[in-house]
Amino acid sequence: MVIFNLRVNMSEYQNSIDNRENIINVIKISTDDISVYIHREQTTVTVPLDKLVEIAKNLKTNDTTKFDMCVDTTAIDWLDKKEKRYEVVYFLYSLTLNHRVRIKVEIDEDKNECPTLSNIWESANWYERETYDMYGIKFTDHPDMRRYYMPEDFNDPETGEPLHPLRKDFPLMGIPDSLPLPAYPEKYGEVN
Repeated sequence: MVIFNLRVNMSEYQNSIDNRENIINVIKISTDDISVYIHREQTTVTVPLDKLVEIAKNLKTNDTTKFDMCVDTTAIDWLDKKEKRYEVVYFLYSLTLNHRVRIKVEIDEDKNECPTLSNIWESANWYERETYDMYGIKFTDHPDMRRYYMPEDFNDPETGEPLHPLRKDFPLMGIPDSLPLPAYPEKYGEVN
């Protein structure tokens, strides 16, 4: 019984290696300028920003990858920790082949733009809007680039600049006096 389970696990392991090689080969059709990171059998590939749309199309249409679903899109704010402040991350899944990959692109703080993938995967529309709302990264050629959670006028009261709550420089306690805070009996005593 143990030997059978070991064979199944080794087979799954070999499939994941084959899938990873297929994914990397499809990406290399567009560029060799990639960085591959594998952690706990999960593959993340960092690709150049100018090749993102071409790579995404290839990953969706190639018979060896068939990534037919964009599961999520998010960003990472590296404030003062990396040369480029942001990374946009696309989580892709193939229903047909049952494998996943994360595609990352680095974004300059000054330009702060990423091409949209909503014309490749419709679900990216909502995820990119959410990423824009929370991080302020604009997705060029997006069909409906507006806020997702926050009101359209969610701006700094002093400067008028739009605020994005998941940025590392956003105040931890929020904008003073913008929302009433809940009772804090540990600090102020019992509330009557």
